[in-house]
Amino acid sequence: MKSYEAKSAGDLIVQTPLMLKGSNGLYINIHEAALVDYAAMELNVNDKSFCLTACLVPDKNGDKGFLQTPCFSPWRTVVVSDDARNILASKLILNLNEPCGYADTSWIKPMKYIGVWWEMFIGTGKDWAYSSYNRAKPGVTDYSKLTPNGRHAANTDNVKRYIDFAAKHGFTAVLVEGWNEGWEDWTAYTKNRQFSFTSPYPDFDVDELQRYAHEKGVRVMMHHETSANAADYERQLDDAFKFMVNHGYNAVKTGYVGPIIPRCEYHASQWMNNHYIHVAKRAADFNIMVNSHEAVRPTGLCRTYPNWLAQESARGTEFESMGGNPVDHTTILPFTRLMGGPMDYTPGIFQGDLSYYENGYKKDQQARTTLARQLALYCTMYSPLQMAADLPENYERFIDAFQFIKDVAVDWDESRYLEAEPGDYITVARRAKGTNNWFVGCTADENGHVSNLKLDFLIPGKKYIATVYADAKDADWKKNPQAYVIRKGIATSKTKLKLRAASGGGYAISLIEVQDKAELRKMKSLPTNIY
Repeated sequence: MKSYEAKSAGDLIVQTPLMLKGSNGLYINIHEAALVDYAAMELNVNDKSFCLTACLVPDKNGDKGFLQTPCFSPWRTVVVSDDARNILASKLILNLNEPCGYADTSWIKPMKYIGVWWEMFIGTGKDWAYSSYNRAKPGVTDYSKLTPNGRHAANTDNVKRYIDFAAKHGFTAVLVEGWNEGWEDWTAYTKNRQFSFTSPYPDFDVDELQRYAHEKGVRVMMHHETSANAADYERQLDDAFKFMVNHGYNAVKTGYVGPIIPRCEYHASQWMNNHYIHVAKRAADFNIMVNSHEAVRPTGLCRTYPNWLAQESARGTEFESMGGNPVDHTTILPFTRLMGGPMDYTPGIFQGDLSYYENGYKKDQQARTTLARQLALYCTMYSPLQMAADLPENYERFIDAFQFIKDVAVDWDESRYLEAEPGDYITVARRAKGTNNWFVGCTADENGHVSNLKLDFLIPGKKYIATVYADAKDADWKKNPQAYVIRKGIATSKTKLKLRAASGGGYAISLIEVQDKAELRKMKSLPTNIY
């Protein structure tokens, strides 16, 4: 990342949230809250004195901000504890934001979704664009005169396949990327060819797909990639939201890949921070939920604007197809990126070795995770918007493991942080909203982790059907990532479990309160040692 303020070659700059651990065992987390009409804070680090000094992300001219009184700076937050679990449990950043100002929030609903997305990343030739790239003729707007490239994934038949899968397995929505005109030359950022957010490609039948989805009880999720041209997006915003309402969409994934043009702003500058809020507020006028990718890291504004349901704002799953994320990545993000709000990490990749795909060109790419850990992420990476990111056919190959993704909740009444050490492991238990059902997830680094869990958070006297999805004895993120075991039995608040997470692995547990006593006669107690 470019250093805006560093005074010498020995100085570094880091984003917040910054997680530190002192030699005295204290954990310190530094961030900010309520980032409104202000540039995001960065921290300069002097590598000799280890002195931290704050600086602000500038605009294209180097100016740090334009303020008119009365004005308010964001809160600067410092969370300190001798127990890492308390850092994760802190609600300081969220609570420093203004309460929700919407009179009606009944239309804001957490959801689980799948999508036409991962197949464009894995190197098998699928594309966002409808026709071949045509940089020689910029400004072409009549797509009926362009020759289809035969690789366009967002076509009506393919989307229907995803809708069928979503309906069969109980998913709320299907995200579709690449549905709209403008992808042919989008990375060139030319003024002559911007995205249209109201013009579908010829092979994407909006009306038919909405009819079909409605018939199946599924929503289609809109995608607005701006190519980082936020100014152009604002010009189209009202027309885009009207188009969504007229065609039955109630949620949008926004994207900001690339340099910001024509303003050339940094993604975390004052102008851009105001842009993200403007999009969330204007979306609320149309009862639309927003999931922003490539935006500024969150500062708790989801409390004020609850339709801003989730953000990416860090290296998510897509980077597993671009060289891979570090093995300990998901043991760090809850202490950094997720301190400010929920993350659309897009977990659920069962086929992480991309050499599996015939005719693929990413033979050397492999996700640094076991299959069991992918299940755990639905608990450890909090979001009221969760994607099952892999291809439907891969879930059908591992349908028993896929059951956890189908069962796990996305909205919670209670969270317990059972184990935590930044960069090593995290184990979280969450109670599904309005129920007594609990779900547990553990993610570990390259060294693995052994947990000795007490299920004393369960209601005393109640019995639960426990299903454990764990790494097999020979599981390893690199050598054997798809080795897992499933164990099922009765658990109570007195149950103690010993579980092992492999290198780059983890485990997931569903604990469903027994309602039918006949079920108890069919099952034995859960084994205490599970491998």
